[in-house]
Amino acid sequence: MAWIDLEGAVNVRDLGGLPTEDGQQTAYGRLLRSDNLQDLSPSDITTLVDGIGVTTVVDLRTTGELETEGPAPLEAVPGVRYVHHPVLPELGSRTDAVAEALLVKKIEQDRARYPEDITCGHYLGYLEDRPGEVTGALRSITNSEGAAIVHCAAGKDRTGVITAMALAVAGVRSEAIVADYTATADRMDAIIGRLRKSRTYADDLNGKPVSAHLPRPETMEAFLRQLNARYGGIAGWLAGHGFGGDEFSKLRARLRQD
Repeated sequence: MAWIDLEGAVNVRDLGGLPTEDGQQTAYGRLLRSDNLQDLSPSDITTLVDGIGVTTVVDLRTTGELETEGPAPLEAVPGVRYVHHPVLPELGSRTDAVAEALLVKKIEQDRARYPEDITCGHYLGYLEDRPGEVTGALRSITNSEGAAIVHCAAGKDRTGVITAMALAVAGVRSEAIVADYTATADRMDAIIGRLRKSRTYADDLNGKPVSAHLPRPETMEAFLRQLNARYGGIAGWLAGHGFGGDEFSKLRARLRQD
C-alpha cells in the first residue's frame, strides 16, 4: 500500500499501483483516500497540494458533521476545490427522539438489504438511498484537474465504498479492491485515537473495542458480488443513475496508468 504519512491524518494512501484485470495498473497521483482532514498541518498541506498535486477534496461526511467539526484547512487553499457529497441520509434539525427513531429504522433497513452482513447492507444503502451523492462523488473524481482526495471520518466505510467503486470502474482486480479496503485495519488504533478526541465522534466510540471497527474482507467481497448480482456490475449501476458512456470512459482512463 502506498501510505502517505501526515501529521494530522493517519489513514491516508495513494491508490496508484493497483493491478487491473487486463495486466495494467492504476496511476499514482490521481486518487487518494483519507480519514478526517480537519487536523492537517501546514506541512501536510504542502505535501498534498505541492508534492502530490491535490486539487479536489471530496468530503463524504454529513452536513451535521461538517457543522460540528468546522472548516478544514484545505478549504482555504487557493486552487483546491472542495465538494460535499454526503452519502448518508441527512437528519437536519430533527429532534433527538426523531433522529434516534430514524437511526433504528435505518439499521433495520440495512439488515433487510443483506441479512448475512449488516455492514454490506449499510453500504448498499448508499446506492439505494443516496445515488445522486454517490454518482456526484465519482463525477468530482472524474473531473478533478489534479489528484482527488476522498475522505469521511475514519476513511473506512463511506470512503471505502466510493473508492472501491472508482477502482472497479478502472478495472482493478476484485482481490486488490478488497485488500485496499482491509488495509485500513493497519491504522485502526490511530484512527480510533483521533476520533475519540473529537466531540463529534467520541460518544459513538465509547465502550466499543477497536476490533468492533475493523474492516472485514467478507464485507467488501459481498458488496462487490451484490453490485454484480443486483445491478449488472459497476457499469450497470452507474448507467442506471446517469453516469455512463463518456463519463465512465473518462474516469477509467483517468485512473489507469496506460
